[in-house]
Amino acid sequence: MPIFKWEGKAAKGAIKKGEMEAPNEVAIRIHLRQQNIIPTKIVSKGTEIKFSLPFKRKVKERSIAIFTRQLATMIDAGLPLVQSLEILSSQQDNKVFKNIIREIREDVESGSTFAGALKKHPVTFDELYTNLVVAGEEGGILDSILIRLANYIEKAAALKKKVKSALVYPSVIMIVAIGVVMILMLFVIPVFETMFKSAGQSLPLPTLIVLTISKLIQKYVIILIPALILLFYLLRKYHQTENGRAVIDRLLLKLPVFGLLLKKIAVARFSRTLGTLISSGVPILDGLNIVSRASGNRTIETAILNARASIREGETIADPLNRSGIFPPMVIQMISVGESTGALDSMLSKIADFFDDEVDIAVSNLTSLLEPFLMIFLGVVIGGVVISMYLPIFQMASAVG
Repeated sequence: MPIFKWEGKAAKGAIKKGEMEAPNEVAIRIHLRQQNIIPTKIVSKGTEIKFSLPFKRKVKERSIAIFTRQLATMIDAGLPLVQSLEILSSQQDNKVFKNIIREIREDVESGSTFAGALKKHPVTFDELYTNLVVAGEEGGILDSILIRLANYIEKAAALKKKVKSALVYPSVIMIVAIGVVMILMLFVIPVFETMFKSAGQSLPLPTLIVLTISKLIQKYVIILIPALILLFYLLRKYHQTENGRAVIDRLLLKLPVFGLLLKKIAVARFSRTLGTLISSGVPILDGLNIVSRASGNRTIETAILNARASIREGETIADPLNRSGIFPPMVIQMISVGESTGALDSMLSKIADFFDDEVDIAVSNLTSLLEPFLMIFLGVVIGGVVISMYLPIFQMASAVG
């Protein structure tokens, strides 16, 4: 029989390695599962047979939601999990997602738990998803958990879509404005400059300023573009450091208009995620740990982790969240009522629904504020450039008149 080299993760995340003689890879997988080891690499005779890594391409949230809802329906109808996964894999149009579902089916067929198979694809199925599936498998309510997950994914995707759609319009306007200004400065202004020099007249101050800016852009445009790219890259790298992320995320929450919107999004996400976890049977300390990593903002993550530490010491959830200064008083009061009545999950769901509506209003207000601001910006910048170029022409016409 061939000898296989294997690597895997133990229950507490420790990496295990070893060699085993077996007739095939399936036999090794079953043996490792019996020892509570999740295999990640199996190699025979120096040739890699299978090495599961997270897919670099992300699967759309809508596709995951549809997959989750369909799987819940099949399981509720009594179909075996392996057969359900086979059906969903065969009807999947997205090749990346099709391969992921196929690999999950193979792992489950080889003896893996469904949650264990999902954990091998963390880019597609995040920690929240896998932890809820664990709770569903252990409690024998996988179909109900999958329906809750589908609802959660759909609502989270809808929230994200609202914010993105609000930012598309101003982003396009800004890009067009910058493009128009660059074309004016690089190609149109030099023509006027040549004409003014041939006329030999003195130029007004606004015209001199625009001509100077045009010369600077023409001279340094080759350096300016790479410099902006480098600056963006350095800011991104700085944000990836602990200190950088803390500083930038704290500043983002303090931005006018945008900061308030980010807080409302964070509260909606926190409430929806924690409510889904608690209602699915996940312990509150584990739930807060998952929610903190899904917050997307280091300041909010720190506040949630501080609340988790305080709860471990015997405090309520409401008190440490109140001390953070991030969560509105209404949210604190509703969480406090939910804790005292034992209906924290339903109260968190109500908070999430309320703040989803608040985000809608905030997005509409943001759009209303940005539209006149962008119009003023375009009028001042582009209109100012055009007027400054025509001032000398007006002077020449007045002199001739």
